[in-house]
Amino acid sequence: MDIYEEIVHLRREGRSCALATIVNTQGSIPSFASAKMLVRDDGSIVGTIGGGGAEFEVIKAALEVIDEEKSRLVHFDLNKRPGIDAGMVCGGSLEIYVEPLVVAPVVYIFGAGHVGLSTYRAARAAGFEVVIADEREAFANRQRYPEAQEIVVDALDAAMARVAPGANAYILIFTPSHMTDLQVLRWAVTTPARYIGMMGSKRKVTGIFHELQKEGVPPERFKAVHAPVGLDIGAQPPEEIAVSVVAEMIAIRRRSSTAQAHLRMEPSQPDVRLHEVA
Repeated sequence: MDIYEEIVHLRREGRSCALATIVNTQGSIPSFASAKMLVRDDGSIVGTIGGGGAEFEVIKAALEVIDEEKSRLVHFDLNKRPGIDAGMVCGGSLEIYVEPLVVAPVVYIFGAGHVGLSTYRAARAAGFEVVIADEREAFANRQRYPEAQEIVVDALDAAMARVAPGANAYILIFTPSHMTDLQVLRWAVTTPARYIGMMGSKRKVTGIFHELQKEGVPPERFKAVHAPVGLDIGAQPPEEIAVSVVAEMIAIRRRSSTAQAHLRMEPSQPDVRLHEVA
């Protein structure tokens, strides 16, 4: 199987991968200096960089590279690491460059009003794909959202049934009412989405969380929920709210330790700090 054909195939499927390339060698190795190996997001591979324990370690590093979206240079020296499988390094050393080939994360925005539109524009500028869902065709249409990956104009129940957020997805809840926000959040916490953001006042957010807890939603389901959504920058108009929301999503995507320190809310004690519903 050709590595580059498989990369194209994976991208069409919306899957990420990492490419490991031997970039520097010294001494004897059981491969050639520019050998490549493709590591899929499930840990399976195409090609080889020589086999053995070192290749196994590169696969583990590649999965971390996919998750972090950061390239890494991996070095192996048999003399300094005598426990490594000699089937890979035959008395020499080598460096392997592991680069992520990731698909753009998808943001599912429920609510195509003013905040949804501003957030769509900021998210697209930051490299996110966007899916818009709203019952109102006057708001959710190609004129307003020309670069949206998909526009779902349907009742919320039907819209939620039509989309399938994956583990790298982001969900934003900007619907016009308390009840529809509750409806979407009830569904969102059952998905594997990496991030779920909901706008609301302190009273609204607390009320929704208490309602879901009374319904029996287990606390671990709220791990990905950020409400009120967005970094606390004192945002007021939709454009500023969009900046704060996309900045928070970027912090999650890039694993910013300083930004994430105060992001996650505990269901029992919501970190209610920002936007009123517009």
